[in-house]
Amino acid sequence: MIELILSDRCDGCNQCVAACPTDVLAVGIDGLPTIARQGDCQTCFMCELYCNSDAIYVHPASEHAVTVDPAQIRASGLLGQYRRDSGWHEWADDPRYTNQHWRMEEIFALARSLSKN
Repeated sequence: MIELILSDRCDGCNQCVAACPTDVLAVGIDGLPTIARQGDCQTCFMCELYCNSDAIYVHPASEHAVTVDPAQIRASGLLGQYRRDSGWHEWADDPRYTNQHWRMEEIFALARSLSKN
């Protein structure tokens, strides 16, 4: 479940808001993304995947919120791990990381369509 958005790392692109298939995120009054409906998070990691500034942390527990320490998350090396392991953005040309998300495109499209109804 999404647990943390580090505003000092966020560049305000709001790609995470657009990518979330269940509208968990919203644009706040400061123009930065905010966690608006945490309980609706499906732990799909799409927000992390689309966050080029590695400002989002999604905890793998999907059933309930987990309290996390922002300093510990920063030091853990977990920020940006999902993008790297998925071979996105600056990792796209690294042969150690292959992008396999194309396999999920139909499922992502279905989730987006269902969340709009």
